[in-house]
Amino acid sequence: METLAPDNPEVRTFEATVERVDGTAVTLDETYFYAESGGQPADRGTLAGVPVTDVQHDSGAVVHHLAEATDIEPGETVVGVIDDDFRTYCTRAHTASHLLYGAGRRLFDDLGYGGFGIDAEKVRVDLATSTDIDDETLVELERLTNRAVWDSRPVSWESVPVEEAQARDDVAFNTKTEEGVMTDADTVRLVDIEGWDVAACGGTHVENTSEIGPVEVLDRSNPGEGLTRIEFAVGPPAIDHRASVGRATRAAAQALDASRDALDDAVADLQAAREDAEDEARAYKSDILAARLDALPATERDGRHWRVGTIAEFGPNDVGEAAQDRVGDDADVIAAVGEGAAPYVVVATTGEVDAGDVVDDLTDTFGGGGGGGPTFAQGGGLDADPEAIVNELRD
Repeated sequence: METLAPDNPEVRTFEATVERVDGTAVTLDETYFYAESGGQPADRGTLAGVPVTDVQHDSGAVVHHLAEATDIEPGETVVGVIDDDFRTYCTRAHTASHLLYGAGRRLFDDLGYGGFGIDAEKVRVDLATSTDIDDETLVELERLTNRAVWDSRPVSWESVPVEEAQARDDVAFNTKTEEGVMTDADTVRLVDIEGWDVAACGGTHVENTSEIGPVEVLDRSNPGEGLTRIEFAVGPPAIDHRASVGRATRAAAQALDASRDALDDAVADLQAAREDAEDEARAYKSDILAARLDALPATERDGRHWRVGTIAEFGPNDVGEAAQDRVGDDADVIAAVGEGAAPYVVVATTGEVDAGDVVDDLTDTFGGGGGGGPTFAQGGGLDADPEAIVNELRD
């Protein structure tokens, strides 16, 4: 026995005869409760006044799982009441997923289904496509989907022979998620959004796309190789999300003293100003680092001029680059030790002193590791006070 919900999505209250009761599991002679399948969740509601927590297909039957045991018995007539808000939401969301897929057909190459699911706040559709879905494409996908809602396209469904459906190029088959649509069946149920999309589907749907309401694309991600997951909201969640984005947009426009229509230009100007400021900051830091290296105390070792001392607030990479740029100006060797709990050492030379040997000697004495070549080497993890390392370098 199959659920009657897909072909009668408007039914919310019905009477049926109890066929079997097994604890909290009840089977009826017929039901309008939708059993979870194909990414659409089971209906909520009550049966004989008891909350229905789940509805599942089981060995050819539709089983209603109740929140608690009941005294109903086989042969009794009971009333089923389907939660109107949740059924309406799922019906709109399911049809919206077909609209989005139809929009994808107009935008993407080699399109195929990779999965589908509805939860209380959002809907996901996994698309298999060779097209790179960037931000601009995502905006167009949302625009086309909402345009199809606005166009008030009729939605219909019918069962046709499997061979006939498979022979049609316009039919989308979601065999991964539409469980049981064609399994051991002579016919397949096709859902047709007039002039937009035709798909094999066993879910509940609206009769006209205008019933769906707004569709708001939320995000995209990559759930697996070759797949792009699109998440979107429908109806009230979409309205709430759109309002949240609108508030954020208005606040950003006010902060930037710009209109919302010109917000992209204002952000571009802000980004350019930020990049200029970062360039200036880098140049300023470079000048400071160069001055600190030039101010390192001078010493003589084996007839060579050394500058040796500690450097604070700069990392080994920055210090290393700056030391290599400045060595040879007034020093044959620049050896800088980073201040902190785990000191590093950077050694740059003109080549007469082997920088790698200097670092190796330090790590032999103080531990840690490092290495390099004749003109540049660095080490880290030295187990000593920075001043002790400096004293070792001066000896």
